[in-house]
Amino acid sequence: MSNLSEFEKTGFLVLESFVDDLACDRLRSHALELVSRFDPEGIRTIFTTNEQSRVADDYFFASSEKISFFFEENAFDKNGQLRQSKELSINKIGHALHDLDPIFNQFSRTKKIANLVLELGLTSPLPIQSMYIFKQPFIGGEVNCHQDSTFLYTEKGSVFGLWFALEDATKNNGCLWAIPGGHKLGLKSRFIRTEKNTTEFQVFDDSKYDLSSLVPLEVKKGSLIVLHGLLPHLSHANESPHSRQAYTLHLIDKSWLYPKDNWLQRPTLPLRGF
Repeated sequence: MSNLSEFEKTGFLVLESFVDDLACDRLRSHALELVSRFDPEGIRTIFTTNEQSRVADDYFFASSEKISFFFEENAFDKNGQLRQSKELSINKIGHALHDLDPIFNQFSRTKKIANLVLELGLTSPLPIQSMYIFKQPFIGGEVNCHQDSTFLYTEKGSVFGLWFALEDATKNNGCLWAIPGGHKLGLKSRFIRTEKNTTEFQVFDDSKYDLSSLVPLEVKKGSLIVLHGLLPHLSHANESPHSRQAYTLHLIDKSWLYPKDNWLQRPTLPLRGF
């Protein structure tokens, strides 16, 4: 079965050994370097996928065209102090690494990636969001079942998510789980930015996912998982002593209409293709 037919059937594609160990190690080392230079003083923005507690602030909105740092939900004690070092407290870095950092830019814009997304249907691929995800030992938070198109909606096609495993991802340390074929069920909701510069969910279908249909996507370091924007997927909390670091890159097509009420906007940093 071709990559395209497999992707269209299941809504995801697993490609082992897509990047070599050296490239993975370089990205991991550089991410830690970025964290070491980050001053967390006064910044308490956490990342959560809980729809009831998700909040938007100026720091979150500005991250669309910056390199910003977000903490794990359990990183702080009751007095607002970090429970452990910042290196073990960061949930993710986002959301413009691919455009603002030379090393992430080089990793994100290879001919191999461009050829793959062209094969899967993008005619003019446009990277729009990047995230470095740490999935910290013991405190790496759960990511609830969701669709990427909820947060990065286009009016013609669907966002493509590229999920690069920089370490082995297993059921023990919080690998991805997905519902095969779930991308055919339609979009359940949109996370939109209001005219008052707040956010809210616009719900189209409030039915629950059949979580019994989830399958684990355990992969080795260097693997790439391609996710259809409508594919329901999640990851459980990491309660193991091992991190599960990954890099994600989301792409749309330049020809698709990207609405102005998507939370992620780039008013001063132009979008660049390959």
